[in-house]
Amino acid sequence: MRAKMSNQDPGKRIKNFDSVALGLTETQAKDEAKRCLQCKKALCVNGCPVEINIPVFIKSIAEGKFGQAAEEIKEKNNLPAICGRVCPQETQCEQLCILAKKEAPVAIGALERFAADWQLNQPSAISPQHPAKKKKLAKAAVVGSGPAGLTCAGDLAKMGYSVTIFESLHKSGGVLVYGIPEFRLPKNIVQIEVDYIKSLGVEIRENILIGNTFSMDELFAQGFRAIFVAVGAGLPQFLGIPGENLDRVYSANEFLTRINLMKAYLFPEYDTPINIGQKVAVVGAGNVAFDSARCALRLGAEEVFIVYRRTEKEMPARIEEIENAREEGVKFHLLSLPVKIIGDDKGYVKGMECLKMRLGEADASGRRRPVPIEGSEFSLDVDTVVIAVGQRPNPLLPKATPELKTGKNGIIVTDEKTKSTNLKGVYAGGDIATGAATVISAMGAGKQAAKAIDKYIKEIG
Repeated sequence: MRAKMSNQDPGKRIKNFDSVALGLTETQAKDEAKRCLQCKKALCVNGCPVEINIPVFIKSIAEGKFGQAAEEIKEKNNLPAICGRVCPQETQCEQLCILAKKEAPVAIGALERFAADWQLNQPSAISPQHPAKKKKLAKAAVVGSGPAGLTCAGDLAKMGYSVTIFESLHKSGGVLVYGIPEFRLPKNIVQIEVDYIKSLGVEIRENILIGNTFSMDELFAQGFRAIFVAVGAGLPQFLGIPGENLDRVYSANEFLTRINLMKAYLFPEYDTPINIGQKVAVVGAGNVAFDSARCALRLGAEEVFIVYRRTEKEMPARIEEIENAREEGVKFHLLSLPVKIIGDDKGYVKGMECLKMRLGEADASGRRRPVPIEGSEFSLDVDTVVIAVGQRPNPLLPKATPELKTGKNGIIVTDEKTKSTNLKGVYAGGDIATGAATVISAMGAGKQAAKAIDKYIKEIG
């Protein structure tokens, strides 16, 4: 039987921001690792964007060699404790596990988290990481310290390059620190992983906005031979309906940034409160929407609603996040489309008008298209609305570099394999080149870019 991590009790966890999932015990991890068939042609590896040798690290866990397992993961993955928590393994490596044909797949994600956490809790078992002693190769710049940037920087540093990350915010980590709540990804875990990247010899310069503080041309003038742009997708999208300018209407980006990076959840210890009422509607059904809904509960909301125009089957969020939210008391208004946010005489939200929907034929995403039902209007009694319907790349850097080719919704156009742009020596990856996606897909792009940058710099000499 597949091992399952224990969770905090729902009644307790909605009153704190501590980790919900508590991890596997050593016994659970070893027993789960022994379920792995150690396939000669391991299909699970094909589902891993960062190419971890999954059977090898699992075998080490089965043998009780936990530190060795962690080191084997780090051969390919610079951020294992992060991936073990937020990577959607169920649609990637675990989906391709041979066991999945007849029973539950091996819990690869939980095992990765176990190995990484075991090492973090055993300082003597952590192999020291230092900058390479050999003469440093050329200088490479990475713009953005999210998962794509950290991965690319770490891989380039391991190859011997002198790497500098430029981060616009005061804290490194990108979406890992501003977008994912503490109860899913503790900030101390992110900091430990960032420190590991630094231990490889990577310099991180914060509070520097490329496109403003320095242009791309100025980076090249400073001696950087190649630049990897990994600034994510931080521009929120809205619905374009009346009432979105009312007080207590938030984009999910602002809502989560204030809670996570500005530590609103620790008010009054940190003087950065966020104003929510007692009844909160979150529009959308991706991981960001569920993160927002679950944060609202922890901030004291009496009722929190997910408002989604399709059914639960079409929700893009991870199944475990949907289940956790339901356990915590989040309510679902499905097949519902907001059409207007209603305000009171002081300019605050007091309700939201919606239309009932039905599902029609499939659209380009493969999901059935929601179709409005005429005359089905209804109102929700809410005093806060969070819009979580997606994000687009911030246009600042592309506007400051007009010669850089961009495509639909402002994404930077890149070669699929090399992540190269139309500008010589400039590469891009992660959400800035794809639109909002997953942490692990961004990391995969960072690895691809590092390989391409290494080849490029060696070719130009």
